[in-house]
Amino acid sequence: MATPKIYINGKYFDKPDAKISVYDHGLLYGDGVFEGIRIYAGKAFKLKEHIVRLYESARHIKLEIPLTPDQMAKAINDTIAINNKHEGYIRPLVTRGAGSLGIDPRKTSDPQVIIIVDDISLYPPELYESGMEIATVSTIRNHPNALNPRIKSLNYLNNILAKIEGNLAGCLEALMLNHKGEIAECSADNVFLVKTGILRTPPLDAGILEGITRNTVIGLAKDAGIVVQEIALTRHDVFAADECFLTGTGAEIIPVTKCDGRAIGAGKPGPITKQLRETYHRLVRS
Repeated sequence: MATPKIYINGKYFDKPDAKISVYDHGLLYGDGVFEGIRIYAGKAFKLKEHIVRLYESARHIKLEIPLTPDQMAKAINDTIAINNKHEGYIRPLVTRGAGSLGIDPRKTSDPQVIIIVDDISLYPPELYESGMEIATVSTIRNHPNALNPRIKSLNYLNNILAKIEGNLAGCLEALMLNHKGEIAECSADNVFLVKTGILRTPPLDAGILEGITRNTVIGLAKDAGIVVQEIALTRHDVFAADECFLTGTGAEIIPVTKCDGRAIGAGKPGPITKQLRETYHRLVRS
């Protein structure tokens, strides 16, 4: 397998040689933004939507990306091409740049634009057929007035702490609540429930990342005539659901058949989950 070529500020480096300063505030303080994008048939899926979100995140943290959105799109496509990647994952990220040992962003210079192309596999293939178990964790989603969850920043400690709790509970994903005790999202995926044929998912003001896959699935469901509700949900709604599934760039659509030791619905992937998975696969591979 060829060594991945990593893009850093317009130049390409072999993976072992791809380096930035240890004084970069992306490393020191998680000060930066990123996106995760799937590659299907040699093309970045929903590239425009991912770039829009990347620049929105950067504006929120007052980070000036030294490329225009069009230049970023070209850099991403060029990085896919130079790696000859047909199926995989691409991660563009922008750090604040090198600075001093202090959090003041005015003391940094030269934001670093990095684009990584590689493989990704979040869950074992068999779980897509049998369904996975998740556990509710005590680590809540960041309060929107502390750090808005719609910013896709390099500081993922909130999610990592939830993931650790999930791992300790023997689960590959962790269900996170918000500061009001409502369902927010999982540590790396958005959450969907099905009840009496209606598809439900937490709204943006529940403190979630506005997932690109989430939005795609909502669109596919509406096109199929499925009623979609973006409403506040609680753990009761999860336990009483007929079906549950998660969505994410890496995960795509994966069924959930158990939460906190309770079987969801019939304890196996349901018909709407299967329908949306098939439709999604046709879309991304068309």
